[in-house]
Amino acid sequence: MRLLSLGLRHLHYLPSASQPHSKGREGEQACLSLVNSCTSLSHLTQLHSLLIKTCLNSNLLVVTRFIAIASHLSAIGYASALFSRTAHRDTFLFNTMIRGLSLSDHTGHQGLSLFSLMLRDGITPNKFTFPVALKACSGLSEPIVVPQLHSSIVKFGFNSDLHIQNTLIHAYGSCGDCDMARQVFDGMTKEDTVSWSAMLGAFVRCGFSGDAIALFREMQAFGVVPDEITVVSVLGACTDVGALGLANWVELYVEKQNVKRTIPLCNALIDTYAKCGSVEEAWGVFNRMQERSVVSWTAMIDGLASHGRATEALMLFSEMQGPHGVSPDGVAYLGVLSACSHAGLVDEGWAHFREMQERYGLAPKAEYYGCVVDMLGRAGLIDEAYSFVKEMPIEPNPIIWRALLNACRVHGKLEFTEQITKRLIASDPTHGSNYVILSNIYASQERWGDKARIRDMMSGKGIRKVPGCSSIEINNTVHEFVAGDKEHFAKHIEMYGMLEEIGTLLRMAGHVPHKREVLLDIDEEDKEGALRWHSEKLALAFGLVRTRRGTPLRIVKNLRVCRDCHSAFKVIAEAYEREITVRDGSRFHLFKGGSCSCRDYW
Repeated sequence: MRLLSLGLRHLHYLPSASQPHSKGREGEQACLSLVNSCTSLSHLTQLHSLLIKTCLNSNLLVVTRFIAIASHLSAIGYASALFSRTAHRDTFLFNTMIRGLSLSDHTGHQGLSLFSLMLRDGITPNKFTFPVALKACSGLSEPIVVPQLHSSIVKFGFNSDLHIQNTLIHAYGSCGDCDMARQVFDGMTKEDTVSWSAMLGAFVRCGFSGDAIALFREMQAFGVVPDEITVVSVLGACTDVGALGLANWVELYVEKQNVKRTIPLCNALIDTYAKCGSVEEAWGVFNRMQERSVVSWTAMIDGLASHGRATEALMLFSEMQGPHGVSPDGVAYLGVLSACSHAGLVDEGWAHFREMQERYGLAPKAEYYGCVVDMLGRAGLIDEAYSFVKEMPIEPNPIIWRALLNACRVHGKLEFTEQITKRLIASDPTHGSNYVILSNIYASQERWGDKARIRDMMSGKGIRKVPGCSSIEINNTVHEFVAGDKEHFAKHIEMYGMLEEIGTLLRMAGHVPHKREVLLDIDEEDKEGALRWHSEKLALAFGLVRTRRGTPLRIVKNLRVCRDCHSAFKVIAEAYEREITVRDGSRFHLFKGGSCSCRDYW
């Protein structure tokens, strides 16, 4: 009703159907004012009727603004319908419609189709067309589209436009082509902060965190002051490699350069510190924030959960809901369910799983069901977990089956493992871990012929096992080690002596090697030797030699830490009086004084 009354007040400016040109300019401006005041789809439909009555539904300026507002109100279907009924279209109308489709979920293909239609209709794109068309490429699993748009950019003479170049770098990074992103970046005659941020973000998205950190240092050498987006990307790179020292330096740099500590930047700091092994520093950032978003609370809850501090995570979750009145979203509940899973709090986990549905109306997706399966599996409730999977209202995805499979393997429920793994291979035949798990199951049962058959199958499909890889940061430099990489380790002669020293220490402490972790058909002595060359032990030996006594060590491993290394690290931490933090594929382990923060529950 508000819009109708507003329309009536301006009605004397609008042309009538019989006099479409009377006071045309005034009517156009009045109508644009009405369009800009729309705050809901119902307002928009009322105004659309007014446009038709006054013949302004064919005015390109009005229609273009109308479509922009409809897209902003998430009424993309309504906007598309109006666009299709517009007989005469220009470049600005196409740009607006493509932008609306690029900003909506699952409509990127439609945006690109519209760009093709624009060219077929003989309408020339301008410098505003290509950024929105490139935006439509984000999330599409068709990397060929970006090079095609790049060719059109060159054809129409916009390859030197700064904004288009920046968007092109981002688009190449989004589709995983960092080489082309870097080629565009290196070919720029003049970069701005956005250019550096786009290239840095491309490296992070492609998993080249080391290159991202190197580019950030290069950026400083050129005297380019980073903005908030750049710093968030750098922190993402620090998170990937577990570079706590570099994260500390970045925070100091932020203060020195007076980069505004926005909520997203503080959230990134919380996430980075927690994932780099310093939950206390994450706490510090969280407590100093004057304003917090739900993401701030979620990042802190998730950080506590991954460090095994479930009680604190649940208390913070209650504080978030209670005194602060922040309604949790689905991501917050994932953190809570993860905390319950890592601590064995099955009853609390069930309670929160029901609460998210009954109190907040959050419908569980696959990842929530996966958390419940993981929680039950870690607690050894395999039969209950299997029944839960079979009774789920959604089709279990491979992640859910792997969670159940891992629990079966850890708790020795081998009657389920082969059946589940074969199901995984059938449903996801290109995922290497499915074959590795089945191969390891056969090896644990000494079924060497079956193990060899699976390995041959992997070779035939071109699937390779992901090697164990660990990294350690020393003096702001990240050093990486791969399991069994004796050739690389030979460059550091002193490391051999440390490995021998650790082996002697473990034998004297009564440590019994977990030879069942070596799933190879070799003799017992060779199995013990193979355990010595696990990547986390190589990183630890390097850290012990290269740091002063008492210095905490932080190691990041790409896979789950094995039982032998877990047991050995407890002995080593006590003997060398060190705090050793290991971030593996699922959580953090803090080894101190002969024990681990996970309490052997992982």
